[in-house]
Amino acid sequence: MNVTTAKVAVAFGGPSPEHDVSILTGLQAARELAEARRDVIGLYWTKTGEWFRVDASLEAADFLDGVPRGAQPLQLVTGAEGAGFVAGAGRLGRTRPLPVDVVVNCCHGGPGEDGTLQGALDLVGVAYTGPGVAGAALGMDKLAFAGVAQVAGLPVLPRVLLHKDGDGPGAGGRGGLGFAGPYIVKPRFGGSSIGVEVVADLDTARARLDANAHLRAGAVVEPYREDLFDLNVAARTWPEAQLSAIERPLRSTAAAEILGYADKYVGGEGMASAPRQLPAELAPTLVEAVRDAARAVLGLAGVRGVARIDFLSDGTSLFVNEVNTVPGSLARYLWVDPVLPFIDLLDGLIGEALGRPPAHYTASGADGTVLRSAGGIASKLA
Repeated sequence: MNVTTAKVAVAFGGPSPEHDVSILTGLQAARELAEARRDVIGLYWTKTGEWFRVDASLEAADFLDGVPRGAQPLQLVTGAEGAGFVAGAGRLGRTRPLPVDVVVNCCHGGPGEDGTLQGALDLVGVAYTGPGVAGAALGMDKLAFAGVAQVAGLPVLPRVLLHKDGDGPGAGGRGGLGFAGPYIVKPRFGGSSIGVEVVADLDTARARLDANAHLRAGAVVEPYREDLFDLNVAARTWPEAQLSAIERPLRSTAAAEILGYADKYVGGEGMASAPRQLPAELAPTLVEAVRDAARAVLGLAGVRGVARIDFLSDGTSLFVNEVNTVPGSLARYLWVDPVLPFIDLLDGLIGEALGRPPAHYTASGADGTVLRSAGGIASKLA
């Protein structure tokens, strides 16, 4: 099997705040594959967790009211036989397997990007693009990723857990966080800029834990630096490690404190339509620093497929911010130097999914020796 003959399903949507943007990314990928005459279908994951097979030629407007007309209900099932996506029971009460060789994962945020979907696909033996479980989970955890980057010697801003009462590991106690305000507060688990706020003081930061729904699963806080701007670079890992041009995203107004969700996505084509400077006009030393740090992140974060690595800079200093393991529009818009057509990017993702699975489970070593020598369970509970 090769990338041109594989049966491809593009998964998008999902129970995530980034549901709508994920639809845009998925439809872009499905349309590109269809125009290249690939065997492709859409897999729509609803906000409430149901799966549907949909036509790859649909438009964004078809999803305004939820599941589009003509969608076919599916289930994702495990088991020794018939594992994978299956259509609903027919007249005889039987399910029909949906032939899928590889899933192109376009699910941003939530369970599509945090390792949950990846683990489910590993269990049913369906190949998929993007990170495995460990890489996905690390990329979604802003606190863990910053810690790994810091231990590896990469430059990062101080980032600690935010506790409502000020106590707890890494919270700096009741006296403060160990760095001065103003502060930027972020959901610990989440992608994009959803739920991110800039606050003047620590009391306000703690008060936002109850007021901001996106912070309730955990929040991190770091110093807000008005002098810093965003820099992004895409990286892909197949057929070899490669970096894109560096972009400098532009904020909606000069007074904007951060690069917000609207700056990134409210333009009709997801990240592809956001305003930017590409390639970014940077000093050669800063360009090299970005590229060196991006290469380091590839191994540290278990990047697989295509990812976008985000930085902050004042034009001289550089800080690693986060890694997006399922980036908006699959970061296709960043490949201007070197030029990489979207279909070639997708082919690389599919080729890696088929040729380098992220997980392999084995029961080797479980030969019954421990069970034979275990004796009675009651004696172990005594």
